Amino acid sequence: MRAILASAASWPAPVQGALLMTGAACAFSLMIILIREASETLHPFVVAFWRNAFGLVFMLPWLARVGLGGLKTGRLGLYTLRGMAGIVAMLTWFYALSVMPIAEAVSLSFTVPLFATIAAAAVLREVVRARRWTATAVGFVGVLVILRPGVEAISPAALLVLVSSLSIAVSVVMIKMLSRTENSNAIVVYMVLFLTPLSFVPALFVWGWPDPATWLLLIGIGLAGTLGHIGFTNAMRVADASAVLPLDYLRLPLVAVAGYALYGETMDLAGWAGAAIIIAATLYIARREAVVARDDRRRQAAEISAPALRERP
Repeated sequence: MRAILASAASWPAPVQGALLMTGAACAFSLMIILIREASETLHPFVVAFWRNAFGLVFMLPWLARVGLGGLKTGRLGLYTLRGMAGIVAMLTWFYALSVMPIAEAVSLSFTVPLFATIAAAAVLREVVRARRWTATAVGFVGVLVILRPGVEAISPAALLVLVSSLSIAVSVVMIKMLSRTENSNAIVVYMVLFLTPLSFVPALFVWGWPDPATWLLLIGIGLAGTLGHIGFTNAMRVADASAVLPLDYLRLPLVAVAGYALYGETMDLAGWAGAAIIIAATLYIARREAVVARDDRRRQAAEISAPALRERP
């Protein structure tokens, strides 16, 4: 295994990023299915607590290896805010998964980059130009195609997914800020350190102990969620977002097949059309962000080299 990992470390960054994002998509898809299964016998809030508790357990080997020094930070306040956004995102997402078709929930969850564009402009003061704003607006048209307001009643569960997506977008912006100085594994550890006690409070009001089979599901949720977050975070670190983000959308066909096979759930043509619009818009946004970031790096390099060129004899 060590030889395989050592060999993988020498692969080109785009290949590493693609493999990490594919693995993350598979892990998150598995987690969604296990959440749905566990919610058959436990309240989703209890499932969320155990997801965090086992997620913390699975990060202990890393923490034991690096020691508490690996968690040294001067940004505890930002971690706290990220935890608050994370608990809202998790509780609304877990509850929605327990009461609505999982493919539709995943389709609506792809609105995270749309909300993140707005949050980045508001919080990070990122310059968002007309083309990205247009793509964001088009993405929300896709949401309307899925929800079809006026044609049929919008389900409360669908609104919960949108609340979850907005909360995740806020969390994504905070991760961007944290990743400038923090280790990616430390970011994941802090997430479960905050979310475990925060999720325990609402779980107490609907508490129930899992049976032996559900224990296995809960352990699987914790493991899949942890692997998914590690894979996603590292994929974004080693490769351009525009190169690896398309692979994140593997979650939709994976959960659509699982939803049909396990629960007989299907998504109609309007649902697939809306999902396609959202995916196209978010991929365009990712591409534009990559272009803007590359142009900024070139401009900064030119500004640095210009004085040196002027000083040459």
